[in-house]
Amino acid sequence: MYGNTDRGFDRQRSIAPVKVGEEMDVIIEAVGEKGDGICKKKGFVLFVPNTKQGDNVKIRVTKVLRKVGFAEVIGEGSPPPLEEQPKAEEAAPEEEEIPKGEESENFGEESQEEQQ
Repeated sequence: MYGNTDRGFDRQRSIAPVKVGEEMDVIIEAVGEKGDGICKKKGFVLFVPNTKQGDNVKIRVTKVLRKVGFAEVIGEGSPPPLEEQPKAEEAAPEEEEIPKGEESENFGEESQEEQQ
């Protein structure tokens, strides 16, 4: 009974979320012991030679094993759309800090004094 469960679990883990020949844009998350870049697709590790951490590249999967895969760089990756969002989020807290209750009233009063 336990053997069947273990085999079923192994079978599920052996299904890679990528196929040989598949192309995708990735960001290299780290560098492995042998110097290859490492990226992940749904938790599945892909090794990409001639890359470094932070590289945004387009890759083609060249080999898929049970737990890891290998890919080659075929071009530059397209810029991720999320890059613009952190900039907007960074600006939002600054705006929230500026209008404090007393300070916003003072700004209004100063404006009125300058006009007179």
